[in-house]
Amino acid sequence: MSPAEFDSAGLNKLSPQELAALDAWLLRYTAGEAEMLQRTNEEVREAAEDTRIVSRVQRPFEGWDGNTLFRLENGQVWKQRQPGRYRYTGDDLEVTIRRNFFGFHVLTVNATGRSVGVEFVR
Repeated sequence: MSPAEFDSAGLNKLSPQELAALDAWLLRYTAGEAEMLQRTNEEVREAAEDTRIVSRVQRPFEGWDGNTLFRLENGQVWKQRQPGRYRYTGDDLEVTIRRNFFGFHVLTVNATGRSVGVEFVR
C-alpha cells in the first residue's frame, strides 16, 4: 500500500496497537481466506487478473539455472530471485508473471506449470 493509499484509507489515524492488530489480521487473512476468495469472488478474481503479465520469453530459452534473465517479447526483463534449476525443451514460450500473496513476483511457464520467483529489472 502506498503512503497516499494509507492516508486515504484513514489508517494514519490508528494507534500503533490498532495498526499491529490490523497487520496481524491481514497476515491471517492473506494466509487463508484470500486464496479461496480468488476462486469464488468475481471482484477479487478481476483484481488478481489486473496484476498478471502474460508474454512470451525470447529465444533462446532453456529454463533457469539460478541466475537467469528472462527477456520477454513485451520488452520487459526479469531476473530469477530464487535458487533452483529447471530444464525446459518445449516450443511454447508463453509465461505468466503474477504477484503472490506476499508481494513477490512469480514466473510460470504456462506449458508446464513450473514456477520460479523473479524480480523486475526493466
